[in-house]
Amino acid sequence: MSAINDPLSDLIARIKNAAMRKRSKVSTPASKLRQRVLDVLQDEGYIRGYTLVEQPGEFPIFEIELKYFDGEPVIAEISRVSKPGRRVYSSIKDLKPIRNGLGISILSTPKGVMSDVAARDQNVGGEVLCRVY
Repeated sequence: MSAINDPLSDLIARIKNAAMRKRSKVSTPASKLRQRVLDVLQDEGYIRGYTLVEQPGEFPIFEIELKYFDGEPVIAEISRVSKPGRRVYSSIKDLKPIRNGLGISILSTPKGVMSDVAARDQNVGGEVLCRVY
């Protein structure tokens, strides 16, 4: 397996590809950042859930269960905002609702990875990792 420079972009690409193919499950290598992002996606209702699969002698992976509504993926669009070459940070007052509140931004804040709604509640800004709607 080749080294992945941007694990979050890899996760996003895997989710997009699986949704386009109407797959029910997709797997991705496990990491703390991916786990935090998946927690937010699960809490906000964009995925059914995920499980950690560990096989002896192999790198642990997450199996993500995608969610569909009327045959269409719940995640219509997911895009990376902050990339390794260009980090994007936002203060809480600059954080705009996505699609009039129908979507979310996922932020990495000093208080952990959370949705923009949770960040507003906690009154913290941070790095905008991705947008989902």
